[in-house]
Amino acid sequence: MDAFTVPVASPALNIETPRLILRQWKDNDFAPFAAMNADPQVMEFFPSVLTREKSDEMATRCRDLIAERGWGIWAVELRETGKFIGFVGLHTPGYDLPFTPCVEIGWRLRADSWGQGYCSEAARAALDAGFTQLGLSEIVAFTALPNLRSQAVMKKMGMVSNPHENFSHPAVEKGSWLEEHCLYRLKRA
Repeated sequence: MDAFTVPVASPALNIETPRLILRQWKDNDFAPFAAMNADPQVMEFFPSVLTREKSDEMATRCRDLIAERGWGIWAVELRETGKFIGFVGLHTPGYDLPFTPCVEIGWRLRADSWGQGYCSEAARAALDAGFTQLGLSEIVAFTALPNLRSQAVMKKMGMVSNPHENFSHPAVEKGSWLEEHCLYRLKRA
């Protein structure tokens, strides 16, 4: 991407699927989000679990970016119960990577929500919004090489990786088992 302009959606995007609502963050999302970010199982492929303070900072940043540009990393709730189960959304990485500028898709769900197809359902909807409503030509995803669960979701979305594009993540300690990341790409059909 040569000339990259971050798109703005007005009004802000809210996305609904048969089972899920991807929406702006609410104050009562912060506590379950912090509990999720403190779960070693959920955070297995991140350098560490997050403190309540760091988790709240992240949720606030997600909320502020959605307020600013109308899209971002959305809170995900179950349509039937309103229960917060994590996040799925689109983001512009804030650090220099070999493939930036770009828009990435990312997700993090509570462990008790795994294995039910929620991540794929929400990711498909977020990708669709990125391509159809924001007019993006490409969306990327990346994760630590050992994170096979996230890579499975990327493949399920039709994303494609090239081992020659693997990279050392600048926010991960040199020599860490999580340092090397793989990049997946999906172009607008």
